[in-house]
Amino acid sequence: MNHITDLLNFMDRSPVNFWAVDTCRNLLESAGFRELDMRDNWTLAAGDRRYVVQNGSAVFAFIVGSDGPGAAFDIIAAHSDSPGFRLKPNCAIRCEGGTVKLNTEVYGGPILYTWFDRPLSVAGRVALRGKDPLRPDLRLMRVDRPLLVIPHLAIHFNRSVNDGNKLSRQKDMLPVVALDCNDAAGIIPAVISQTLDVDPAEILDYDLSLYSCQPAATVGLENEMVMSGRLDDLSMVHAALTAMIAAADKPSGHTRVLAVFDNEETGSGTKQGAGSPILEHIFRRINACLGGMEQDFIRSVAASFMVSADNAHGLHPNYPEKFDPTNHPLLGGGPCIKVNANCKYMTDADSAAAFRRVCELAGVPCQSFVNHSDSAGGSTLGNILTSQLPLRGVDMGAPLWAMHSCCETASADDHISTIKAFTTFYSLY
Repeated sequence: MNHITDLLNFMDRSPVNFWAVDTCRNLLESAGFRELDMRDNWTLAAGDRRYVVQNGSAVFAFIVGSDGPGAAFDIIAAHSDSPGFRLKPNCAIRCEGGTVKLNTEVYGGPILYTWFDRPLSVAGRVALRGKDPLRPDLRLMRVDRPLLVIPHLAIHFNRSVNDGNKLSRQKDMLPVVALDCNDAAGIIPAVISQTLDVDPAEILDYDLSLYSCQPAATVGLENEMVMSGRLDDLSMVHAALTAMIAAADKPSGHTRVLAVFDNEETGSGTKQGAGSPILEHIFRRINACLGGMEQDFIRSVAASFMVSADNAHGLHPNYPEKFDPTNHPLLGGGPCIKVNANCKYMTDADSAAAFRRVCELAGVPCQSFVNHSDSAGGSTLGNILTSQLPLRGVDMGAPLWAMHSCCETASADDHISTIKAFTTFYSLY
């Protein structure tokens, strides 16, 4: 199976953050990685392949290096979440004639109008009654058929819709689930019950999100483009995971790490986000298992390097004026280094030079992305993580069109180049 077919399958298996982590878990297990629990005592040795899942929506995989206490960490970080819509509690709303729509809350910053008039469904996790009151039985759930639609208002009732149409998140963006139902409140419990084959009385709560039923696909004259929802940032998750598995059999003195955080799109301020101490805790435990002291942990961090992998904006053929005049990455031009003078990214000349050398060794092109000076850019994982750990590192990503759309577009060649660069990074030492 080639990398692009593998990416398409990965995207289709990962409709929301919880399912993305489950997909990663299955691939890691197949490659000989074994799960650790943060509540247990750990015993680790050089060469061990382990991973930790946090909240079901973040995963941290590592291969223990042979350099012992003070060994450097070679880290690639990405995130599992994407902008979209989450179901609110008590979400069913019965309208005139029995039509039922669902009350949602916008997650992150999606391009709202790209969600109209598409077949949609729901996926996530459900909390069921368990033996321990403080530990509910958590089950993944996914409805594998079109279940919802967010219908647009016809142009006949809004003649100026193509001149700009301000949308209300509470009014305009609610999906319809049924045309005629008297028991609106029972719809979502019934869907959960049927999907999971459980008694509705056992359902305590849920984390369910909308997803597009459109499968990932290649497009273009030579199938050179990849189209899918959630490429930001699951394409980088896939590239990093593929690289770690590809490099796993090569011995290394460094401890190689894949860190897939959640909630980057909402600021990373959760127990499974990059603003939490979870990665530091894992590093400290690895160091302790190898017999290291506090100064060995500090030595490890000082010797480490992190690639913060989050997609970048590719030059849009219809809007070239929106981009920096000299630093606008092209789709197909290779992975790009992200730079910001106001430290929205962790990149500096030192770390950019290091990643350029990695790309040289991998035999792949490398580009630069800098925001147009009249446009403010967003931040990502790198600078948030360096508030926890003083790591050297670079922010980079493969370029996309329509970032945060319900369906984004990337270059197949860029994805392959990113995998090569990441595999080289994990194979340096």
